[in-house]
Amino acid sequence: MVKEIENYVRAALPKIGVNKTREIVRLVFEIARRDKIAPERILPAAKNLNFISAKKLLLKKRYPENYGSAPADAYYLPEVNLDFCPPADYSKKKFEPKNIFVDAQAADSQLAARVKKMFPGADYQILTEKRQVGSADYSKRTDTLYISYEKFDFLKKCPCTAGAVGCGYNLINLGFGCAYECAYCFLQQYQNAHAVTLPANLDDFLARVDGADLNKGPFERARLGSGEFTDSLLFDHITNYSSEIIKFFRVRPYIDFEFKTKSVNVANILAAKPCKNIVVGWSVNAPRIIAGEEYLTPPLEERLRAAAQVAARGFGVAFHFDPVIIYDGWEKDYKETVEQIATVVSADAVRWLSVGTLRFNRELKKVIEARHRETTILNEELLLGFDGKLRYSDARRKEVYDFMLPLLKKYFPKTRVYLCMEQI
Repeated sequence: MVKEIENYVRAALPKIGVNKTREIVRLVFEIARRDKIAPERILPAAKNLNFISAKKLLLKKRYPENYGSAPADAYYLPEVNLDFCPPADYSKKKFEPKNIFVDAQAADSQLAARVKKMFPGADYQILTEKRQVGSADYSKRTDTLYISYEKFDFLKKCPCTAGAVGCGYNLINLGFGCAYECAYCFLQQYQNAHAVTLPANLDDFLARVDGADLNKGPFERARLGSGEFTDSLLFDHITNYSSEIIKFFRVRPYIDFEFKTKSVNVANILAAKPCKNIVVGWSVNAPRIIAGEEYLTPPLEERLRAAAQVAARGFGVAFHFDPVIIYDGWEKDYKETVEQIATVVSADAVRWLSVGTLRFNRELKKVIEARHRETTILNEELLLGFDGKLRYSDARRKEVYDFMLPLLKKYFPKTRVYLCMEQI
């Protein structure tokens, strides 16, 4: 399709240069993909068509809501390259690494012994010197498990996007890499070592908590979580992190710890003695988005069933509508999702709720369209926003928040609701 569009544009506008051709090809490609029409139906057969008139016409078609109001530099028109990276692999249902690498300092750890026993068919190597492990193909990242001994990145404040209002979150990075295939995931562009990394020295992370200058933001107590670069519970049956974390924070009731997850891997949580300052926070979305954009993740019903079990056991729960993705009928679907949560989980157990809209670094756009050929999340009008990320317009984001916030407060009137990575 891309080659067809390139040939079509060169024939229609034979005198324009490489960079201008790139922009016209990009616009024709996105319109053709969104509207499911042939490229030759997009540009008119006008004799005097030039780059300026063609670009104006195409921008009006591609960005009908924002053309004329958005600044010229808000439109991101990179080269179309679907061979930028291999397509995503949606077939791998179970995490079964073929290669296990272990830092020498972690060789005698309980985690190293556990993974060696759990995956007897894997090639197992002790690393005597630091080197990068993993595949060049992001889709093969789960073939490699790396048990690390972390020395530096223990505890930090949430790196909120420039210009956004912070929510006062704190992070410990217990792992890097995920087995899910969410089309919008930043890791597919951000992660360099294509492997799942799990640190063996959990005690060193927890040792940094006491005496740390923790954020509180708008909350009464500091909140600490572990889900920045991985899913907090997806690998918990391997690491048993949650068991140790719950023990640690049970005697520190002045800090809330959140396991942020899309998984239903809650066996260790349910086996633990209840602890009020332990919260399991589920990332949730409309079922259409889960089925069509969050590949390999549990459906909404399974996530809510796990949340109900955790709440009934005596732990706190939270829900994160992030990212909310706009499409025809999104309001109805998200309303039904909120109602479903309220039906399954007691409102008294819900400690906080967050809402954020789709956004990502501009470099991720090419990765998404190359790895996820059937995705529809790029069809809406995404513009370079206040922080340089691709976002919906201010008006569309306001529309989302004006809809979601009253809805959430209706069903969870006592729960704090906040916006994620927003300037308002």
